[in-house]
Amino acid sequence: MSQNQVNAYTSVQKETLSGRELEASVLSRAGLMLKSVKENWGAPDRDHKLLEAVKFNQKVWSFFQAELSDPENPLPSNLREDILNLSIFIDKRLFEVLAYPNPEKLAIIIDIDFNIAAGLRTTPG
Repeated sequence: MSQNQVNAYTSVQKETLSGRELEASVLSRAGLMLKSVKENWGAPDRDHKLLEAVKFNQKVWSFFQAELSDPENPLPSNLREDILNLSIFIDKRLFEVLAYPNPEKLAIIIDIDFNIAAGLRTTPG
């Protein structure tokens, strides 16, 4: 598949995803990026890939922080607070990983990204 075809597919996919599906997709991508770095820790481009994955995760979680801080957010306040607290933990861990790189420090963030993504994919009921 050419890059133009991939871009076209990605564009259509974004347009057809619901908000929850899009959030799940983005979180999955964030987790996959970190997982790839963790699994290829000895790679010569690890520092670059780590920085790229950390920045992407920071953007994702910053978006959630902004959305959850909005007084108009429809989620119950206790759930918003729990997710905001989780995002603060993730921020701290990501900075720690950059300051003191260690592949094991990525595991909890990867798990959180994947678990939140899985939760977003379930039908609320």
